Amino acid sequence: MARKIKSGLIQMSLPKTEGEGTIQEICDAMVQKHIPYIEEAGQKGVQILCLQEIFNTPYFCPGQDKKWYASSESVPGPTTELMAGYAKKYQMVMVVPIYEKEQPGVFYNTAAVIDADGAYLGKYRKAHIPHTSGFWEKFFFRPGNLGYPVFQTRYAKVGVYICYDRHFPDGARCLGLNGAEIVYNPSATVEGLSKYLWKLEQPAHAVANGYFMGCINRVGIEKPWNLGKFYGSSYFVDPRGQIFACASEEKDELLITEFDLDMIDEVRSTWQFFRDRRPETYGKLVEL
Repeated sequence: MARKIKSGLIQMSLPKTEGEGTIQEICDAMVQKHIPYIEEAGQKGVQILCLQEIFNTPYFCPGQDKKWYASSESVPGPTTELMAGYAKKYQMVMVVPIYEKEQPGVFYNTAAVIDADGAYLGKYRKAHIPHTSGFWEKFFFRPGNLGYPVFQTRYAKVGVYICYDRHFPDGARCLGLNGAEIVYNPSATVEGLSKYLWKLEQPAHAVANGYFMGCINRVGIEKPWNLGKFYGSSYFVDPRGQIFACASEEKDELLITEFDLDMIDEVRSTWQFFRDRRPETYGKLVEL
């Protein structure tokens, strides 16, 4: 029997207020803007839904303003509990990227994974933290310390890789070795610096590891930072590296598609990369 999955990605711009109001009001407005899209996903039978990087805040990392520490929260916490309600309502697995506060002064760029019954399965913390060209993330996030977990959800084995992580093939391989069937990469990336890599690196990860990927990017220009245009173009790619569904560059959008997880077996039966890899020769990769 075919293992067909219906999955969705939500790409989103900031609400019209564009940063006006308190931190809590800005975060609440972003959550409220997402809810109709989350409801639509559930009503259309989406089984696994992923939101964008730190979905309920602006991408505040072009600045270094400590006031944004106040947008962090525990994971699990209030926002994951809210999303768990929608997950349970629609029997829909959700990947929910959050600015996580572990304790005072200790913050992570995190994604929680919630199962289709609303149960919190665990979290991934972004491992690779950039600090270049307006992406001053080391001011806000510690590097992740939970490895590359894969979550057995009701519908598939799900892994998460966040934004800048996608430039590093090593963690992508770990997710494959840990059993991921679908890897979601929630992102915030603008035109210019790395747009030419957006549809290059992640199809390469999908091919090298024989899994599906769902790749999400924001849309619009976020004031007052004006880092550049977040160009959307969220997409799904299969284990052959073929992009088979893609969102627009401009619009808030829920991208929904269906795919057959049995393709993983089919592809890996031809390309035996896990069988033929030579870890005993890769010692250089883990030297400091």
